[in-house]
Amino acid sequence: MVACSSSSRAVWNFWSPFCRVLVLALAGTSLGSLIADFYGVCSLRVATLWIFVPSSLLLTAAAALDCGYGNGMLLRSLRVGLIGGLIASVAYDLFRLPFVLSHSMGWDAVIPPLTLFKVFPRFGAMILNQPLEQTSYSFAAHLVGWFYHFTNGATIGICYLACVGNPARRHWLWAMLLATGLELGMLATPYPAVFSIPITTRFVIVTMTAHTVFGITLGVAARTLTSRR
Repeated sequence: MVACSSSSRAVWNFWSPFCRVLVLALAGTSLGSLIADFYGVCSLRVATLWIFVPSSLLLTAAAALDCGYGNGMLLRSLRVGLIGGLIASVAYDLFRLPFVLSHSMGWDAVIPPLTLFKVFPRFGAMILNQPLEQTSYSFAAHLVGWFYHFTNGATIGICYLACVGNPARRHWLWAMLLATGLELGMLATPYPAVFSIPITTRFVIVTMTAHTVFGITLGVAARTLTSRR
């Protein structure tokens, strides 16, 4: 992210409602690229390379423009959203980790084993134009898939900032509603069918709880980071 000096001349407000809508649209292309693949609009690879990557470059250019000619609010909000989203993604995965390790660690009697991380190498395979189902995914597929996963978390954080404007003035409940709402929406898409995810009561409870953790963490992190500048 662009670094902005304190001597920058504050002229324009690039964090106006109109600009926030544009930021929301640009950041939303990360998750939108996957949805476009589900509905046959274009492949995840094409959407990532030709929609999401250019959108990310536009966000970076907007941050640089705000640094030079704005009041810095857009730049600060992008930073807070990105960092808050990454922190929330880590909390989200740490919550799910015991379910992934349950069988190998012998925790089956206490924690139900769930293959919650199996979609990540598939993300990578889709972006790298490899077969979706493989017996053994390459290191590149794992790396790209995990990177895409954390990119989704970061951009959701930016989308949250674009929605609320100033998270220091909003309760973390709004971030939780955003995260759980997005997951409910994803469950209604072909997402489970594409990745052969059985929609059981156990899975729904675990995934909704995980997204609740994501949302609460995002809301608290964004509020804290904003308050501490």
